[in-house]
Amino acid sequence: MIQESDVATWIYVVHLTRPAAVASPTDEESAAIDRHFVWLQQACSAGTVRLAGPATDGAFGIVIFEAADETVARSFMADDPAVCAGVMTAELHPFHVSLEHLPCV
Repeated sequence: MIQESDVATWIYVVHLTRPAAVASPTDEESAAIDRHFVWLQQACSAGTVRLAGPATDGAFGIVIFEAADETVARSFMADDPAVCAGVMTAELHPFHVSLEHLPCV
């Protein structure tokens, strides 16, 4: 079991391989993006993903998530269905959350 102190925060930035897919995705691109979204929803529900979403201009998307180390983080990123399908490219960076708005209890 991973202890909270053993978990690091990571960010990966995704870019569509074909920028025109923002406005007019092919059926294959659309299916891969749908799988990407469902996969991220599941990872969010599991507590792995802290935040994910696209820039509204379609320039990029980000996924902020937790993983024990860089190997696990790279594996998580590589397993993203849109990355696997070649619809998106991804780059990984270690990330430190300095500020986070939490709901009042």
